[in-house]
Amino acid sequence: MMLERLYADVSPEVAAILDRALEGRELEHAEGLRLLATAGADFQAFCRAADVARTQDNGDDVSFVVCRNINFTNVCYVGCSFCGFARHRDEEDSYDRTIEQILEKCRDAVARGATEVCIQGGIDPQKDHKDYRDILVGIKAEFPDLHIHAYSPEEIDHGHQKSGMPLGEYLGWLVDAGLGTMPGTAAEILDDEVRKVLAPNKLMTARWREIVTTAHQVGLRSTATIMYGHIEQPRHIVAHLKLIREIQKETGGFTEFVPLGFIHEKNALGHVNIEGHGPSAADDLKLIALSRLMLRPHIRNIQMSWVKMGPKLAQMAIQSGANDMGGTLMEESISRESGADHGENLPAEEMRRLIREMGRTPIERSTSYEILRRFDDPANDPPSLEPGEERDLAGPRRFRNERGLARVPIHQIQL
Repeated sequence: MMLERLYADVSPEVAAILDRALEGRELEHAEGLRLLATAGADFQAFCRAADVARTQDNGDDVSFVVCRNINFTNVCYVGCSFCGFARHRDEEDSYDRTIEQILEKCRDAVARGATEVCIQGGIDPQKDHKDYRDILVGIKAEFPDLHIHAYSPEEIDHGHQKSGMPLGEYLGWLVDAGLGTMPGTAAEILDDEVRKVLAPNKLMTARWREIVTTAHQVGLRSTATIMYGHIEQPRHIVAHLKLIREIQKETGGFTEFVPLGFIHEKNALGHVNIEGHGPSAADDLKLIALSRLMLRPHIRNIQMSWVKMGPKLAQMAIQSGANDMGGTLMEESISRESGADHGENLPAEEMRRLIREMGRTPIERSTSYEILRRFDDPANDPPSLEPGEERDLAGPRRFRNERGLARVPIHQIQL
């Protein structure tokens, strides 16, 4: 009787849509719109259904990758309204990393257990296709086994136009130099009605699709993303998800889907957007849940962004359809420069703790989702590789205070 009361307030319409999704049927546009409009008991049932779908698709494993973000330049002239990262070349805080500076960051990442570096930068008109390749060659010369996840479709577009090569040949040229996978960023909302307002100088939907599908055809897998919570309407979100699903059915090349909430504090769009200031917590969970239900079974991995959500809401996302925590990052500039305040680094031990607190099993994965290590038993966890910590391999981590004296972790204090 009590269990029936828990579901008594769920509307028959929403219940029928959720049943369809859990049966493995593809949701249609109108059904996606209805789920985005849920509130109260319907919203709770929506998130619960997405969690059930996650269990069906992935079991109770929640994965993460140990990686480092490296932004090689913040010089960019595209002029996206939602960006707080870009600088013009003559600005005091603009930068353009040398190969040696990039390699030093790679060395630090490897020392901290990274299996991947994610390389992205601004669109600098003075750079060409050879500059992108030189970064790949330089990293692979010193770290042949380090996976390079690099160059958004916007960067690929820029390099391709400079190269004079056919697109497939250019992408193959980068793969031969060491490119392992490609971030499916620069997607924002894949609808030109929105893109012409957000970033009129950026590649449009057809070109984004061309680059991603060509990458998949030459064997280069990619992520897929959406940026929401700005000027888009629910119909744009659902259409975006349907397009991603269509591409995946055609190519099978996406490794995961990542909803990215708009960060508004330090960019032009955030100061003029009268519709609001970024997504709510409910919006974040709806995007995770809808991504799970609309993209299954074609895309099985739904990743939340702890940088944008924060660790606690990321934990709720684990119960709303997400099965991946993303990367440790070690440094992060793009969200931070727009105003995100959840930090730049989430160490592997923190990933494991957050996952276990939600009753799930932490899994360290590769970029392409091969399982590298399972962490079924916390007693067998490896020691931290984070800098600035004293490590006692026989016991808990100990930290140093500003006087350099060991401080006992709080859980050891007797009250």
